[in-house]
Amino acid sequence: MITDIGDFFRLGCGRCPRFATPECSVRPWEAGLAALRRLCLDAGLEEVVKWGHPCYMHKGRNIAIIGALRGDFRLSFFNAALMKDPDGVLERQGPNTQHPDMIRFTAHDQVTARAATITGYLHEAMGYAEAGILSPRRPRAVDLPEELIEALDADPELAEAFHALTPGRQKSYAFNLNTAKTVATRIARIEKFRPKIMAGKGALDR
Repeated sequence: MITDIGDFFRLGCGRCPRFATPECSVRPWEAGLAALRRLCLDAGLEEVVKWGHPCYMHKGRNIAIIGALRGDFRLSFFNAALMKDPDGVLERQGPNTQHPDMIRFTAHDQVTARAATITGYLHEAMGYAEAGILSPRRPRAVDLPEELIEALDADPELAEAFHALTPGRQKSYAFNLNTAKTVATRIARIEKFRPKIMAGKGALDR
């Protein structure tokens, strides 16, 4: 994965063999991604690299993250349950996502057209961070560790693949990760498990 934020916008996230090639999902959306980046920075957010993607923080808390797929690019919000979404632009990452949490774009000029809305939503999320307000956690059929929830929020392709798994396979990852004693170990295991999840396999499958 990349460690330099500029590499994402030029080369991709570094998670797959398409990195730094014309086939990378970032390449068709360079102009739109750059426009999203400007809006996040103009809002006063701190830009860091997390999970190979540009993540934007405020008061030590993740606010939003940028991602790109072949068919669209998107801005996803953390703590999405708090967002009021008066303009009705938020969508769910997948059928099992608890709350609508992303703005999806399929054309570069959509960023400019929605600039006021995007900026307003960023400031709303920043306000919750300043006030220390967290979204309530609803009970899940599978008790996922916080690190996996954040990784799924940050990686649309991984989220789509994980939510497509059978409940039993999802539980296999939750059980394995919940046995880890440290945050660092859980994060390392998630990265190691990514190819299996993308292949539709469980934690114990070969």
